[in-house]
Amino acid sequence: METTLVVMAAGMGSRFGGLKQMEPIGPGGEFLMDFSAFDAKEAGFSKVVFVIKKEMEEDFKRIAVSRIQKYIDVDYVFQSMDDLPAGRTKPWGTGHAILCCKDKVTTPFAIINADDYYGKAAYVVLNDALKEIKKGEMFLVGYDLAQTTTENGTVTRGVCKVEDGYLTGIRETKGISGFTYCEDGETVHNLPEDTIVSMNMWGFGTEIFDYLEREFEVFKNEKDVMKEEYLIPIVVDDLIKKGEAKVKVLRSPDRWYGMTYREDKETVMAEMKKLCEAGKYNGIS
Repeated sequence: METTLVVMAAGMGSRFGGLKQMEPIGPGGEFLMDFSAFDAKEAGFSKVVFVIKKEMEEDFKRIAVSRIQKYIDVDYVFQSMDDLPAGRTKPWGTGHAILCCKDKVTTPFAIINADDYYGKAAYVVLNDALKEIKKGEMFLVGYDLAQTTTENGTVTRGVCKVEDGYLTGIRETKGISGFTYCEDGETVHNLPEDTIVSMNMWGFGTEIFDYLEREFEVFKNEKDVMKEEYLIPIVVDDLIKKGEAKVKVLRSPDRWYGMTYREDKETVMAEMKKLCEAGKYNGIS
């Protein structure tokens, strides 16, 4: 069975201070999404679909597609801003980004963020699971919280509740620093050291598009459409609570790397340089 990787690349990094997905990181000027597409191909994915903004198209084709299409089939879709209500300036969110892929993705698929590095093992375990996916089944690659923190500030993570290997709930938790979080600026809460978090690496069958379409209409009718975002973790959590989906939590031993803050870039570049020097990415550029 063929599988597809969907890469969400339409967002701006406000805390980072720029367009993170187009930031040169590798020793040959590669972006993090270059490494992701390369890892996906080696793991057995047959195609990658990028979700971008229309205004990124020319630069994206010239800089990114020209490299990535050398080793994997590439396509892209736009996350349009045209259907936003008057006064809203942010895109609808990750759930809507995936919905934009409906006409391009016809196989079981994974989704990731363009500005995150997930490690090679994650693509292997997720691709293997997607090839055996059953109706009503979904997958999440979970990471230990300690694998995902930064020394340069607080982060937001999807804190997971897991029972017998399956996700029973997920909560977007802000203000995480180490193994504590503070969302209101005053009260500090502890997190267990074995806390599993989501870094937005999911696996779905194509039936998810029907769920997303249905729930998006509910979202627009019930939520504050000026501020709220239609996010994949919120949709999945709702489907679990309704008994409409079972989400198996897969694990990766690798460390996640990302650039929440501009200061994170040096660390990520050093890690990518080490991996390239070790021969992990021969042929990437």
